[in-house]
Amino acid sequence: MKKKLAALFMGTSLVLALAACGGGGSDDKGGKESASAGDPAKIFSQKCSSCHGENLQGGMGPKLADVGSRLSKDQIKTTIQKGRGGMPAGLIQGDELEKVADWLSKKK
Repeated sequence: MKKKLAALFMGTSLVLALAACGGGGSDDKGGKESASAGDPAKIFSQKCSSCHGENLQGGMGPKLADVGSRLSKDQIKTTIQKGRGGMPAGLIQGDELEKVADWLSKKK
């Protein structure tokens, strides 16, 4: 039982660490590109793809390639704002949240 609990704790810690990482891209000038550039695909890539996969295929987090067929834009926003399962709350906020939720809601 202790081994299972320890494994669950380590797995949850890993998910949270990876979710908070988000990668980073670079612009054509060789500098770090800001997620606030406004492109929802870039925001997703930087803040979500480490768990949900670069192509929305899933991984540690669920597949999102067809999330718009299961959840509305508002439901997607709520999930991002409040978190769910091992996903921490508030990884994306403000205008970025609106853009990513709208973008994901169109994935059918």
